[in-house]
Formats: sequence, structure tokens, C-alpha cells
Amino acid sequence: MKSLRVIALMDRDLVPPDDIAGYTDEQSLDWKTEYDVVTTLGELGHDVLKLGVADDVGVIRRALLEFKPHITFNLLEEFHGVAIYDQHVASFLELMKQPYTGCNPRGLMLSHDKGLCKQILQYHRIPTPRFTVYERGSVIKPSKRMSFPMFVKSATEDASFGLSNKSIVHTPEELQDRVQHCYDEIKTAALVEEFIEGREFYVGVLGNRQLKVLPIWELLMTKLPEGEPNIATAAVKWDFEIQKELGVKTEAPTDLSPALSSKIQRLAKRVYRALHMSGYARMDFRVTADERVYVLEANPNPNLSYGEDLAESAHAAGITYGDLIQRILNLGLRYRHAWRM
Repeated sequence: MKSLRVIALMDRDLVPPDDIAGYTDEQSLDWKTEYDVVTTLGELGHDVLKLGVADDVGVIRRALLEFKPHITFNLLEEFHGVAIYDQHVASFLELMKQPYTGCNPRGLMLSHDKGLCKQILQYHRIPTPRFTVYERGSVIKPSKRMSFPMFVKSATEDASFGLSNKSIVHTPEELQDRVQHCYDEIKTAALVEEFIEGREFYVGVLGNRQLKVLPIWELLMTKLPEGEPNIATAAVKWDFEIQKELGVKTEAPTDLSPALSSKIQRLAKRVYRALHMSGYARMDFRVTADERVYVLEANPNPNLSYGEDLAESAHAAGITYGDLIQRILNLGLRYRHAWRM
């Protein structure tokens, strides 16, 4: 395997230490992905430059000109503190004729804008919950096309940012309060969709044109109190104590019929292609008791931490963590950029 010069591009506040000895899991949580990826790239024999940025593309430009990387491993999830600006960083790499890992700018834009994403899914007749988008400052009235309960979330943020059990609303008053919360606290538009009762599944996809769908992974809460919703709130995703309290784990389901498994995985491919994604992604699904399947979200460049959903499902498919990181590098090198045509 050829040794490559790789810039690991990440948020300035998430640049990991060279050695994590002495750090607890809680202390390393914020930058675990960055540490795992950088460490693994080094173990694979690549020459890695950790580059932290926040609000200056000049930092990126100088590093590209001085380090002359073969590829940039894009771990950046925001710029200027704005989640959707990661698409512009990918665009900047395009303008610099710099190969990079993960999703292209078009795929990032279409998937990050959750309202537009769902419109595209509807156009392709891909099942997704009925929804409406409330732009900041607009009047908050229930849509006549939808029924309660509804689920309220940011129209652009990811990683369950701002989600709690209060995100499920049952009355017009609760709807108004939660949408206003998006306006005031998250400072984004609100996406409101009909809440789907059911099991939650995640499906990883790797590829540019030829796609590999990873095994289906399920979110489980083995100690969830009766009557509580099984939703991936911010606390469920990031709070170790809450995870222990609810018995949160993810694993491959063993009771899905071949027909249902095939349907979910086919839908994952259809979503990936409909949104013009590349590199790697994770699709989130809800499946009802009568096996109706709904696409909740498409997540480009999802969490790559060792031991997280994507890496675990890849491992179940016989792809080690090191192999996964190398595959993502290879996909970035092989992607057909417009400047290569």
C-alpha cells in the first residue's frame, strides 16, 4: 500500500492530543473521531498533518500549498460555527483541485437541508414522514395535512442537536413552544414531521458510483421506561450516564425477514443516489410494527469513531476499522471531480 501525505481537516477545538493516556472516555468524547482517524491513518503508514480550522480558509490554502497532500481527510462538520457551511469547505477543496474524503458539495447541500431532502425523497417516491418547514419568524400553525403527534427538530443541524423528549408534541400549544425553541435556542428553521412509532435502524453506505451497503444496525434502549419514546435525543447520543440509565446500545437485528432487510437496504441505496452523495453516509429509518418503512434522514460523513455504528456495522461485514479508513481514502482519490473531467 502506497504511503500518502494526508491532511486531516478538523475543527480547531477538536484537534486531539498525540496520546490519550490519562484521559477518560468522557474527556475524549468530543474529539474521539478525530483521534481514531488520525491514529489509524498513521498506523496505515500515511504521513498525517492535523489541521484545525474555525473561520479562515486561508489556513487550509496555506497547508495545501506547503504540505502538498495527496488527499485531505475531511472531518470538518462546520465553519464559522455554522453546520451547513461544511459544504462550502468541500467546495473550496474542489476549487483548489484537492482530492478529499467524504461527500461532495452537492450531496452535502441536499442532505443537510432537511426540507429540501424530503422533497427530493417524495419526488422519487421514497417513503418519508409527512412534514412541513417553519422558517424563522413565520407564524406557527399546525398543518392541515398532518396529524399529531409530531416531531420537531432543526431543519439543518445534525447529531441530534436540540432533540429531547419534548421534541414530540401532541397539541398546537406544544408545537408552537417547540418550534419557537428552534427559532430562539438553535437559531434555525424548524422541520416538523409526523412522529412514526416503531423501531429505529441505521444503514451505512460506502461508494461513489458502485455502492456497498453495510449490515442494518438497530438502536435499542433495553431499560426504557414504559410509555417513553425510543428516540435518539442529544442525551441518548452523547450522555454516558443517560446511556447507562436507559440501557442504550446498537447492534445488528436478528429478527428481520430477508424481504424486509432487502427493502431497507435497497432504500438506502436509492436515497444515496437521489441525493447525489459520495464517499460514505448513514441512512436513518423507522419501521412500524406492520413493517412500513420510512426514511428519517440521510447523514453524509457520519460519525467515524471506532466502536460507533458505522464502524461496527462495517466490522460485521468483515471490514476492519483500518480497512474502513483506507476504503474511505481510496473513494476520495477515485471520485470523479469536475476538474478531472
